[in-house]
Amino acid sequence: METTTAPVVDGECTPIIHAALQKKNLLPSVHLVDTGYVYAQWLLSSQSDYGVNLLGPTRWDYHWQARSAEGFAARDFVVDWETQQVTCPQGRTSHSWTPYTNKHQSEVIKIQFSQQVCSQCASRPQCTRGRRRSLQIQPQAHQQALQTARERETTADYAAQYRKRAGIEGTLSQGVRVFGLRRARYVGLAKTRLQHILTATALNFVRLGYWLQGRPLARTRQSPFTRLMAATSA
Repeated sequence: METTTAPVVDGECTPIIHAALQKKNLLPSVHLVDTGYVYAQWLLSSQSDYGVNLLGPTRWDYHWQARSAEGFAARDFVVDWETQQVTCPQGRTSHSWTPYTNKHQSEVIKIQFSQQVCSQCASRPQCTRGRRRSLQIQPQAHQQALQTARERETTADYAAQYRKRAGIEGTLSQGVRVFGLRRARYVGLAKTRLQHILTATALNFVRLGYWLQGRPLARTRQSPFTRLMAATSA
């Protein structure tokens, strides 16, 4: 059980959770998480520091080029790490390669193409709406780990493994609906953490009781609209 203040994002807790599980000798070989906990650096450090395979959907490219069926997304560019150059889908090479630390204190690399080259490119409408194309990527090890994870998400093996996440989501849903998990009854982090521990304990007892009674697992809730559409298609 990990309790934090509201401004702390999920991803910051990933190494904290792994360190706590290691102390209790409870580290899993595969850790099923949602998108908020999957950072490129954690994909590497979870494996190297704790021997944990971090499994969950990565953040996809939100830029319009990636969302467009005809745009040139960042994945369409070829990175040459040795020469520190990037080649675009039209064969032009980048003009600059600048490592820096962003506002989140993460190391990134800003890559820009020549404005003169981009202005003369016939594919510019599919590539950029500015004067020239620019990209931002992570250091080599992080970028390659992220790309590998994204490729893994397209496989049947990933789908089969991540399907188990439904049980975790069901537990969270039960905690919210039955035990009021989203409402803090007390003021202060220490008291809220105590509430969370007691809620988790109660949830374990209730689930254990259901199991001893032989109660079947509840079916996934469906909205009235979903049920209507299912009936219509049948």
